[in-house]
Amino acid sequence: MSDLAPPLERAIHELSRLPTIGRKTAQRLTFHLLKRPKEDVKALADALIELRERIHFCRECFNLADEDLCPICASPKRERATLCVVEEPTNLLALERSGSYRGLYHVLGGSLSPLKDIGPDQLHVRELMARVQRGDYTEVIMATNPNVEGEATAVYLSRLLKPLGPNITRLAQGLPAGGDLEYTDELTLRRAFEGRRGF
Repeated sequence: MSDLAPPLERAIHELSRLPTIGRKTAQRLTFHLLKRPKEDVKALADALIELRERIHFCRECFNLADEDLCPICASPKRERATLCVVEEPTNLLALERSGSYRGLYHVLGGSLSPLKDIGPDQLHVRELMARVQRGDYTEVIMATNPNVEGEATAVYLSRLLKPLGPNITRLAQGLPAGGDLEYTDELTLRRAFEGRRGF
């Protein structure tokens, strides 16, 4: 039983349900919100409600959007011959921050994971296949995460998509900038050697 007033306990409990937020962090956030002006807290609450009411998946790529199409799919400035396949909208945001890709995306909604009962039917694989069949893509880039599930997903999708004609590529993997060879795992080192290029 907590010695906190029920509204405090409820706020801490709800905040602690967020990813990477433990009870201590939730408690700090709750007490921080109590110190803020009421208008600031109301603005946060309104933003969260608006988020749930207005944000949905883009009908084309399954990125997050507040319109029928996300800003990337709707933009006439995007290069339309390449399609980059990612697991989640957060992966798309990371690639966009790099500024190195100007094509279109397809968000799977996760990766294949038999242990978690996530198969192709739980992801946007059917929609990807239909999109590649009706589109005129010269390249489909597999940008799934470099872990077991991401690799399995990339291999599975490349086998499905290859007969449809586009060039299937995978993001290069290797040593991170500023990394130290001594602390780099074997798989990363092997991929760095396999992906080496001229100097």
